[in-house]
Amino acid sequence: MADGRWELVDGQQRLTTLFLILQDIRRSLPFAKVQFELEYATRGGSQEYLKDPHEAGSRRNIDFFHIHKAASTIRSWFESLGPGETQAAIDFYTDLSRRVKVIWYEAPIAMDSTDLFTRLNVGRIPLTDAELVKALLLTRARGNADASDRSQEVAAQWDTLERDLRAPELWAFVTGQADSQSNHIALLLDCLAGGSTGRETAAFKTFDSLRAEIDIDFKTFWNKVLDLHSLILGWYEDRNLFHKVGYLIATKTPFNELVTVAEGKTKSSFEALLDNMIRTKLDLTDTALSGLSYESAAGREKATQALLLMNVETIRKMQHSSERYSFHAHAAGAWSLEHIHAQNAEALNKAEQWTSWLRLHRDALVGLPIDHDRRLDMIRRIDDAIPTISRHTFPELQRQVNAIFSSGDEGAEGDVHVIDNLALLGDRDNSALSNAVFEVKRLEILRRDRMGSYIPVCTRNVFLKYYTEEGAQQVHFWGAADRRAYLDAFRREIGGYLMEEVSQA
Repeated sequence: MADGRWELVDGQQRLTTLFLILQDIRRSLPFAKVQFELEYATRGGSQEYLKDPHEAGSRRNIDFFHIHKAASTIRSWFESLGPGETQAAIDFYTDLSRRVKVIWYEAPIAMDSTDLFTRLNVGRIPLTDAELVKALLLTRARGNADASDRSQEVAAQWDTLERDLRAPELWAFVTGQADSQSNHIALLLDCLAGGSTGRETAAFKTFDSLRAEIDIDFKTFWNKVLDLHSLILGWYEDRNLFHKVGYLIATKTPFNELVTVAEGKTKSSFEALLDNMIRTKLDLTDTALSGLSYESAAGREKATQALLLMNVETIRKMQHSSERYSFHAHAAGAWSLEHIHAQNAEALNKAEQWTSWLRLHRDALVGLPIDHDRRLDMIRRIDDAIPTISRHTFPELQRQVNAIFSSGDEGAEGDVHVIDNLALLGDRDNSALSNAVFEVKRLEILRRDRMGSYIPVCTRNVFLKYYTEEGAQQVHFWGAADRRAYLDAFRREIGGYLMEEVSQA
């Protein structure tokens, strides 16, 4: 800056367009102010021509030609409004005055403007808080004659942080999101800015919050970013912290809240606080756990939290194992709350759904250990009914099929909507499968497992009868003994997070 004049490194087109619009507005509003002037260093007379971009001058050089064309386009737009031109000029001037803001920063005097322009424009990365922070940080890191240049070091570290955070499992663990975004390091910057780590914030709020701190001491600020990155990696590498932090974030606890809780704490004290946060979030006694029901929205939400915690804790407690719960698969929405054994198909109301349901159960009948003639008779009935299936013929056939798949199933008469008959399953879009009996779903789980699909550990355990004592197992049916064993497993895995029962006076 010299004599009140600045060298513009980037943004020439935007400022030129704004200048030309304001100049045209002055035709209708002489009182309108244009609070800056422009002069192209390589075009003599450009300062005067911008104020009066007449056609004769447009032939002097290519820049004047484009200036004249832009000015003519602006003039034509206003003129097309006819009697509304003056009002449009007033509205435009008001909006420009109130809503348009110019974000800029001053580069060090020793910096080469051509080099800076090149680096700013390579790839044309969309302008974000993170990019603004990076530009300012590297500018300050470059230093001056009295300080060493650390810009290359900071740039390399920035790339390392961004690469680490792009790992799908780590990103899902720390954000609860399966989808990527343009700048993952924004998570750290948003947190340091003291705001939400979500992206629905005011434009450039994070940059505005951090700018003064970077200007004052970029080294201290950058060390905070590095420390926060190290904190995340520390949580991620520790199996206990990974599963507890991951569960809290997956159940909507903000990342910055956990960072605040961890501040100044030892690992053991932080883990104890995490346990208490999980207990508070779950907010269930043993009685409340066993009574969780699918029939209400609140019950489904709480049951989903309990099932997720059971899966997470089952894996966390595995000794001598490197297996981890996949928060990425969870965040991708691959799993949802489903009945282990569905006794009715009331949700099915289309011929294609009835047909699909019958075919699924027909296939499962093939391996069912029942009387051979009874099995063949049921298969024949299904085959005969499918071509003309209707809302009148399906219910009775469905009842007969369910009766076969509930043979010896003493638990079929219980409440099918409570937690001991619920699991995290996939394919909610397949309504026929969602409304299927245990055996149909067991065969589907086995098929997916053979294909290498990710199946939550407790879901696999349920359909392999892992929790049921050997003497009580009926592989093809889901009975009362299975449900009791499943509920006992819940108590073992998440009992430490259950609230004490409130005594009745």
